[in-house]
Amino acid sequence: MKFVDRLEEQKRLSSALDGKTPSFVVVYGRRRLGKSTLLKKVLSQADVYYMADQTERSHQIELLAKEIGLRIEGFGQLIYPDWNALFEALNFRTRERFTLCIDEFPYLVKSSPELPAILQKLIDAKSLSYNIILCGSSQQLMQGLVLDATSPLYGRANQILKLSPIPVKYFQEVMDCSAQEAIEEYAVWGGVPRYWEIRQQSDSLKEAIEYNILNAQGLLFDEPYRLLIDDMRDIVQASTLLSFIGNGVNRISEIAARTNKPATSLSGPLDKLITLGYIQREIPFGDSTRNSKKGLYKISDPYMDFYFRFVVPNRSLIELGRTDTVMEEVAGRFNKYVSWHWENLCRKAISGQVLMGKRYGLASRWWGNVSRDEHMEIDVIAGSTDGKSLLIGECKWSEIENTRHLLQQLTEKAKKLPFAANKEIVPVLFLKNNKKSEEHILQPTQVIEML
Repeated sequence: MKFVDRLEEQKRLSSALDGKTPSFVVVYGRRRLGKSTLLKKVLSQADVYYMADQTERSHQIELLAKEIGLRIEGFGQLIYPDWNALFEALNFRTRERFTLCIDEFPYLVKSSPELPAILQKLIDAKSLSYNIILCGSSQQLMQGLVLDATSPLYGRANQILKLSPIPVKYFQEVMDCSAQEAIEEYAVWGGVPRYWEIRQQSDSLKEAIEYNILNAQGLLFDEPYRLLIDDMRDIVQASTLLSFIGNGVNRISEIAARTNKPATSLSGPLDKLITLGYIQREIPFGDSTRNSKKGLYKISDPYMDFYFRFVVPNRSLIELGRTDTVMEEVAGRFNKYVSWHWENLCRKAISGQVLMGKRYGLASRWWGNVSRDEHMEIDVIAGSTDGKSLLIGECKWSEIENTRHLLQQLTEKAKKLPFAANKEIVPVLFLKNNKKSEEHILQPTQVIEML
């Protein structure tokens, strides 16, 4: 698969590594996001790239020394009693600055807890003669190593890069598909390059899902558990929370009741899943993030969402080889499933954008009572930065819609909102497909362009 996006990350890495003095750089993010590919894109043949594994300290030291020996003659032929000896020797032998990149650094720390302090001493001495890049997939451990004030490496990095999933527009570029197809595919694979590579090996989305996800031998059948092992102490609890949330248990009181645990004990694990990018907490437009009691938890990562909606409830059937049965369920619910991710993309597209001459702030959803007997939900709401306008949007992922009727309905609903008084209402429909190009209607192509 061709390398796409990551232009900002490449620029920052190159700037740090080409600076006047040696740099210490940290790169981290969940598995499969292409961290190693990004690093290899930036590193030259004169640099040293080392992939750590989970073996004993002495073996790791020997392996790294041999890797360095490919660049510095004779370096790998010596025996180094500890990490300090290796790094000091490397500093002494370096005549021309290069970059030492250690991938999956947390593996080394597990067998050598003293390693961060050794690197801190080397960095603080201001005598470092080569660049160091530390990379890792355990977000919790990497954050602890560089963002925790008690860590030896805290405040030492010249550049810290946390890789995020790649936007949907690059999926469309890689797969050379329509905007509508890109949205539907992205709702399954998300912005994870490795999943895109796996998808490319199949002729259709249906075939890729059946072969890789709804099959006990599929490459991605147990993927969520491999991800959770990296960062969660209790993967049973984490997967239980994701299962409930993925299947419609969205309020913390409901989750607590289903898990038979007090809500206060769930705040930590839920916050961790938010930090890792697997779930999000939605609050109604206008509510305080800190004080709102109406928060709803949703799985934000597309692959995780697909897995806990369709795989976990049907795991026994999949183990029995009843893929066709599960695929029928997926097909029957697929449009509804995609619609939530379509809504999410629409909100992201509007946030901070200019539409019809107005710039809008952060877009979100709203739900609540507009009278004693009437409850209402709005898919997209965003206020203009000048405070005068309110964009009210409705998202549909279905084939045929009466747009005139929908716009009229949306305008009428907007008039009932408690915060809409004295605001110019700008109704917008976000539609899967519409034959006419109209000012108040946005389709997948336009939404993707805005992301």
